[in-house]
Amino acid sequence: MDAELRPSPLAMAVLSLLHAGPLHPYAMQRLIRDWGKDRVVNVGQRANLYKTIRRLQDAGLVSVRQTERDHRYPERTVYEITDAGRATATEWIADMVAVPRNEFPQFPAALSFVMLLGPDRMREVLERRAAALTAVLREIDADLGQVPADLPRVTLMDDEYRRAVTAAELAWVTSVIDELKAGTLAWSYEMFSEYAQAHPDDPARTDIQTS
Repeated sequence: MDAELRPSPLAMAVLSLLHAGPLHPYAMQRLIRDWGKDRVVNVGQRANLYKTIRRLQDAGLVSVRQTERDHRYPERTVYEITDAGRATATEWIADMVAVPRNEFPQFPAALSFVMLLGPDRMREVLERRAAALTAVLREIDADLGQVPADLPRVTLMDDEYRRAVTAAELAWVTSVIDELKAGTLAWSYEMFSEYAQAHPDDPARTDIQTS
């Protein structure tokens, strides 16, 4: 296997789709979107999908099954999974499920410097986030409400997880907004300056002046 090949959600999704049978890239992209998995797998750019498939092919995890030619469509290459690809797919899925990883999302990164906004603006932007999270929850609930009753629950694990995480985030954001409104969460340049003077050897001290 190519030593440079690393697991990714898109590569894992390609291998998982090919478990069921050979597909061409357009069909892979369409299935991911039709099943609503594009909310957790970034398949927006087909160029990235082709690049991922090439990497999987170079690593011996997928191979070309055939090339389809139809005067109505551009030529399409159909791929199939290899035995090594089947083994790798289940290994990747198990590892992604079992091992928590820091994926460096934007929200906590911004929170680490949110003191620059000041309490009033922080409350304003968190209220906007709370409204967006509420809309996301409504969308997830609407989607789950349309799921056929006989669809196996295991196919909805990603949606259940997204709902649980979104609801937990909304609860936390709302609690911080309440503290900002009550004034129990507040800060100023003077607070940081006093802390820096009291803890001159603390690497976490800061002279940041809030707006």
